[in-house]
Amino acid sequence: MENPAIKVIKYHPEHQPWFEKFNRDWIEKFFWMEPVDFDVLQNPEEHIISKGGFIFMALCEKELAGTVALKFVSPGVYEFTKMAVDENFQGKKIGKELSLAAIGKAQQLQAKKIVLYSNTKLISAIALYRKLGFIEVALDGPYKRSDIKMELPLSQQ
Repeated sequence: MENPAIKVIKYHPEHQPWFEKFNRDWIEKFFWMEPVDFDVLQNPEEHIISKGGFIFMALCEKELAGTVALKFVSPGVYEFTKMAVDENFQGKKIGKELSLAAIGKAQQLQAKKIVLYSNTKLISAIALYRKLGFIEVALDGPYKRSDIKMELPLSQQ
């Protein structure tokens, strides 16, 4: 962990309003909410956790500051999704810490790869993904706003 003021914790149901707020804020700033967004953000336990996925929350100075989800896609494959950092906390490497926590969890689960869908206008996010080892692959996916798909192959020990 690069910043000792940041702590990544496991999601609990009482975090849902922040999970929704952090994600709605960036989606509505750059794009628009799609039906799948409403479903997932309002019911993350049903759409992510109960299906074998995980959600992490980031605390910065003990205040909720960001979130990321790791959604089960198929055996050995997880989707890195719903990452958002509150604007007041951006620039503190919270996105990187959340990413590392999600990647670590996927490795613990012996996943073969992590996929993500994004948009190239999110320049800093794409730069972070590339730094973490994600590579661009052919685009498919559930979001109309996505114009890039990336994946991170995970080595098996």
